[in-house]
Order: sequence, then structure tokens, then C-alpha cells
Amino acid sequence: MTALEAVAVHLPHHTVPIEAVGERLGLTPRQLRLFRRFHGLDQLRLDPDGKLPDLLGATVDALTELRGRERDVRFVIHARSMPVAVPYPLNPLHDLLHRYGLGHAQAFTVTHHACAVGLLAVDLAGRLLAGEPDPRALALVLTGEKTFTKDAQVVPETGIFAEGAAACLVSADGEHDRVLSYAVRQRPEFDGRLAEDQDLLARYQREYPDVMVEAIEAALDQAGLDLSDLALLLPHNVNQASWRTIARRIGFPIGKVVLDNVTSVGHSFAADGLINLHTATTRGLLERGDRYLVAAAGIGATFSAMVVEH
Repeated sequence: MTALEAVAVHLPHHTVPIEAVGERLGLTPRQLRLFRRFHGLDQLRLDPDGKLPDLLGATVDALTELRGRERDVRFVIHARSMPVAVPYPLNPLHDLLHRYGLGHAQAFTVTHHACAVGLLAVDLAGRLLAGEPDPRALALVLTGEKTFTKDAQVVPETGIFAEGAAACLVSADGEHDRVLSYAVRQRPEFDGRLAEDQDLLARYQREYPDVMVEAIEAALDQAGLDLSDLALLLPHNVNQASWRTIARRIGFPIGKVVLDNVTSVGHSFAADGLINLHTATTRGLLERGDRYLVAAAGIGATFSAMVVEH
């Protein structure tokens, strides 16, 4: 059974109010009021001077559980929301391998699930490790991207991106956080440029809660659990309003949805789930045996949910 052996997080020290980002992007005062008052956004963690290798490298530095186990890593997977993250021909993922003694590992990127791709990477890592004969074999999942294009900075009327990052060691089996289920719902009819198609944006916003709920319920069904069995729900940090709507719709206590990072960190692409897991564990919100659900949605559109036992 796929297990999350360890999780580490890197949050840039530089914080920026959403108004500063909005001014640079040409957002109107009405749009900024929507983000702050309705969606609950406040500040974003950004590193204006750093590059993608710096961001990913900082997460590996923070993953102390990797030390001495580098030779056990068989796969390194960058879960990337954006199809393009750096200008050609740069390849920061492969540069990292040699810096951290991981040159022997198979390394690649997974994408096309947008901001839900972090859960895909964890599931894929477990599937790959299931075919490894060595029980010590590990996979390293990396999440985190730079906001280096306009599409990588804002989702119209929904959220503004930040540059938090996270790393996760995955094993095929273990006593740490064990994955009980993984469900995906894809709606390709919403693939398009939302900023330029107001009708598409309106339909996406209207159907978003229902499809997210469908993915959550599918993951619970696979795990043989009910909502009442969950200690926490770890969302992606796109905004607070959408999760309040979803929690109300499914009858889940909003106090058990980890929303603090929406305000203080921002939406960090595919890293949100691991960032929120790190927050939950460091704050002592999970006890051994607790079940929690990680949920994410990605433009395009992909809706994913994963149930895990702590």
C-alpha cells in the first residue's frame, strides 16, 4: 500500500499583499476586492529573485529523512501544474539529481492534471514502486513552480498563485501515512482560456462544487469510509469561499478544513496538499490512525481526492 514516508515544505520568506500582485497584472479594484473580501486571500509567498532550481532544491534540503537514503530512491517525479515551467533548454529537475546524489534515479515530470497533479504523482509513485523487488525502494515527489508567466499568476475570479513548494518521500508500503484510495473526475469540456471566455468561466464556476464533491465521495467510497470518519480535509489553497461552499454542501465541519494557508501562503500550484499536510502534522492536528482526505482541482479540468491514514 502506497505510503508517504516524509514530507518537507519550503515557503519563501518574502510576502506580498495581493494588491501588489494585482496592480502588476492589471487587475481592477473590483477584482481585488473579490479576492480579499469574498475569497479570503491576503498575502502570497513569493521569491522574486529565486529560480525554479532554488525553489525545488530548498524542499530537498528540508527533507532530512532523505539523508543517507539517496541510493534507495528509484524515481524522482516533478508534479508540475504548468506544461512549461522554464525557458528551453533549461532542465532544472535533472540538474537537481546530480546536486543531491540522485543521478542514478529515473526522473521525469507529470503534468496535464494542472493543480491536481500532485495527487497523481503520489499515486504514480506508488504504482511504480510496487514493481520494485527491493522493499527499501523509494520515490521522491517534488512540487512547486515559479509564477513566471501571466497564466501562472492568476486564475480569473478564482485565485492568485504563490511559490510555496513541497517534497515527499513515497514507499510501496510502510507504517507512515498510507494511501487508502485515489479518485479522479475529469471534465475536458472546461479546457480553454477562462480569462478570454466568460461563458466558459461561468459554467466552470457553476459546476465546480458538484464535480469536486463527486470526486470526494468517490474517494470515500473506494476507501469504504464516510465523511464522519475523516479527521481533516486538506484542500488546495485556491480560495476560502469555494471550500466553504463545498463543506456546507456535504455537511462537513468547516473547522476541520485546513484553510489557514489560503490567507498566509496562497495557492502554490500542485504543492498545496503537501503544504497543508505539513501544517496539520506540525500543529498536532492528526493522531495516529486518523483518516484525512486531500482534495484538489486543476484547470482543464481535473478534480481529484485521496484518502490517507495517518
